[in-house]
Amino acid sequence: MKKKILAKLPYGKSFLFVDELLHVDENGTKGTYTYAKDLPFYKGHFKNHPVTPAVILTETMAQIGLVCLGIYLLKDIDQNISIAMTSNAIDFLKPVYPGERVTVTSEKVYFRFNKLSCKVKMENAAGEIICKGSISGMLISKGNG
Repeated sequence: MKKKILAKLPYGKSFLFVDELLHVDENGTKGTYTYAKDLPFYKGHFKNHPVTPAVILTETMAQIGLVCLGIYLLKDIDQNISIAMTSNAIDFLKPVYPGERVTVTSEKVYFRFNKLSCKVKMENAAGEIICKGSISGMLISKGNG
């Protein structure tokens, strides 16, 4: 099931922030991503001291914690899934540097009327919380034709 979910993610290689989906069930997900040292945004964020932008950290949490879970929850629908983030509230506690591997865990708060809301957190390899908060989005099923 995990491989099928990853295959349904609607992102190209240059904007895919999921390496591995470790766990998924109706209540949440857990997955990993390693930020390659040669990602283009590191050249300018920040000069001579590259740090992963907060918007990329948020996107990583959304892809693993919200979109993967949404695809799982709609697994019985044989259609393409797209998602639009409707809100997020994230606290950023630690930086993420090029080459770091992170683990994202999400917990479903609710899923009704195709709106999914999750509590998410991102941890570094030492188990320290990098950022945490909530992300919500609308799941949209698109026909295959």
